[in-house]
Amino acid sequence: MINIVATNTDFYICEKPAGLDFHDDEGHAGFFSLLKTQTNENLYPAHRLDKQTSGLILVTRNLAAEHAFNQMFLTHTIEKYYWAIAGNKPKQKQGRIIGDMEKSRNRAWKLNKSKNNPAKTFFYSYGLGDGHRLYLLRPYSGKTHQLRVALKSIGVAILGDDIYKGPAATQLHLHASCLKFNYQGQNFNYYLPPKQTNFQNISAQFIEDNQLNQPWLLNWPKL
Repeated sequence: MINIVATNTDFYICEKPAGLDFHDDEGHAGFFSLLKTQTNENLYPAHRLDKQTSGLILVTRNLAAEHAFNQMFLTHTIEKYYWAIAGNKPKQKQGRIIGDMEKSRNRAWKLNKSKNNPAKTFFYSYGLGDGHRLYLLRPYSGKTHQLRVALKSIGVAILGDDIYKGPAATQLHLHASCLKFNYQGQNFNYYLPPKQTNFQNISAQFIEDNQLNQPWLLNWPKL
């Protein structure tokens, strides 16, 4: 059963588990089909998460809401925040990663130095004390594998990322933790930490940290 985190007359905020495709795949029901069956409603997707990524996802309940949220995603007025765990230490503990993305080999993408239609990612990182770091990520754009490619490009591939040669783990350590937006004049924000069993290096101290559960309050780098 899909975990519905919050219900609005125009949308649902749900938790997508890691390892579940958004759409049906090879005869297996995906997240979207499962949710439609569970709610017995006609639903409309506003955005997606990669199969291996867990976390918050917004699904609209009518065409008007779908159009409104599609525009909000296109104009970057919805703030999305993610957690990731990776090895190594970046040159900077916080910063931005900007560049055009190009298809590479074996289902992978790569980041170029050109900036014609760039992917834009902002990050903070926190030491976990075991050789790994927790990355708080804010994508400004929404491109395929954007966060995975961004961290790979600075030498810190995500744990469990077999496509981008991250350290071995039972799953990809990438989780959509927060959504924040204004809809019809009302402010909404949602926070859902990863299950600790899934993020083996996360302690309760980080899950309760205000910088992580209210990331919009941080002084993010400028574009």
